[in-house]
Order: sequence, then structure tokens, then C-alpha cells
Amino acid sequence: MAKFINPFTDVGFKKIFGQEVSKDLLIDFLNDLLVEEKSITDITFLDKEVLPEYMGDRGVIYDIYCTTENGEQFIVEMQNRQQVNFRERALYYLSHAVSRQGEKGADWRFGLKAVYGVFFMNFRLEDMPHKLRTDIVLSDRDTHEQFSDKLRFIFIELPSFRKEEEECVTDFERWIYVLKNMETLNRMPFKARKSVFEKLEKIVDIASLSKEERMKYDESIKVYRDSLVTMEFAEQKGRAEGLAEGMAKGKAEERRIIAGQLKRMGMSFDAIREVTGLSDSEIDKL
Repeated sequence: MAKFINPFTDVGFKKIFGQEVSKDLLIDFLNDLLVEEKSITDITFLDKEVLPEYMGDRGVIYDIYCTTENGEQFIVEMQNRQQVNFRERALYYLSHAVSRQGEKGADWRFGLKAVYGVFFMNFRLEDMPHKLRTDIVLSDRDTHEQFSDKLRFIFIELPSFRKEEEECVTDFERWIYVLKNMETLNRMPFKARKSVFEKLEKIVDIASLSKEERMKYDESIKVYRDSLVTMEFAEQKGRAEGLAEGMAKGKAEERRIIAGQLKRMGMSFDAIREVTGLSDSEIDKL
């Protein structure tokens, strides 16, 4: 039986990063993520469900939505499987947070605060180089100089992280190691180096969950495992269909090769058709 909760579940992820009582964990992670860039000292959790401003508009629901002491906003999400238009969804979420900063009245001068999207992905993002961290910023295409710092996407591709405990060099890597391996750990590593991991150990210990929390967590685990089984089935089905298609293509190509050889030998179309199953028009093209 696992000692620590699974952070890839909805309940587990929000227990680690989405509670007022443990917000220092999120602050520490964000500072390690943006080391030498930011020094966040406090955050305020915002309503995760943002209702539309106008009738007929689409609202959004974030996993974790917070603002720092200087007004910058962070949207932090955990995604366990690839989704249709995943990148476009991320763009919509952050753009929505930017647009809602607009103030009514003639005095507002577009004084926007930065919006950061941090997306944990328990899968590999298609059509992009596979690496742990992908940072997307607004920059000039030719010079690569930053155009604006008000919109930033950070995708964390967890399957691309393969380091062992002793190989972790930065605090960011230590966070990723703990999150990726948490459910299989018997002890919490790095406590001697960072006190935040000592607090993390207490929060994620399954034995410390209340009865109500345990019921919610068990249901969350069921949803997570059902999702994994569904993904595995879809992948196996896709591989099987691809294999069958490949075999069919292979057999079709083999029939064409045989038909071409028989045609060159002077065999009649009727005989070639009988042997290969190809139509007269297919044989004629060979």
C-alpha cells in the first residue's frame, strides 16, 4: 500500500498546491521554477471558476488560480492525458485571465499584470521536442527579443524527466523528482536540504487524511486509474489498427509485385486477376 498520496489525482494535486494551509509549498515551487527571475513572498487564491462576463460567453474552471502580492497571476494545472487542441486551450485560459484585467472607464491605460500558465503534463506533447520544460514567451521572430512579459506558458513534460534522486542538481529538479515518484516513495527525500519537503511529507501522508478526505481521495484515485485504463485501451486499439492497416498495405503491395511479374511473363489478365485478386484497371497500370 502506498504511503503518500498520488499527486496526479485531482484531490492529491490540489491538496499539495491548492490549499491555504499549504500555500507555502506552491510559493516554494514557483520560486524554484522561476529561480533568479521571481521572488514570490505571498499568494492569494482566486476563485477557480471564472464565470462569463456576458450572456453566451464561455466560462473557465482552473485547477489552481492565484495572484501574487504584486498582482501577477498564476494558473497551475495538472493534465494526465493529451487533449484535443491542448495548446489552444492553454492559450484561451491565459488570454481569458489577461482580458479580465480590463477596467471600465476612460482612465484605464491597459496597465496589465503578467499572467503565467504552469502546465504539468503526465504525457508527451505532440509535435514538439520532448524535454522536461518548454517555456513559451512573446518574442520577435527574427531577433528573439522579448516583445512583452505579460503572457508566459511553462509546460512541464513529466515523462521526459528520468533522473534518479542522487542526480537531481537544482531544487526544481528535486520538486519534479518528488512529484513524479511520490506514490512509490517510502520516505520523503531532500528533507535535510529543504525544510519545505518536511512539511510536504506531513501533508501527503495518507495516514494523516481525515475520513472525509480519504473518501474523496479514494474516489479521485478510481477516476485516475480508470483514465489510465481508458488511455491504455485507446493506445492498444490504435496500435492494433495500425498493424492491421500495415499488414493490409503490405499484402496489397505484394499482390501488385506478383501481378507485375506475371504480366511481364505474358499471362492473361483473367489469370492474373484470379491469382492476385486485383482488378483489370489495377493490372493495366503495372
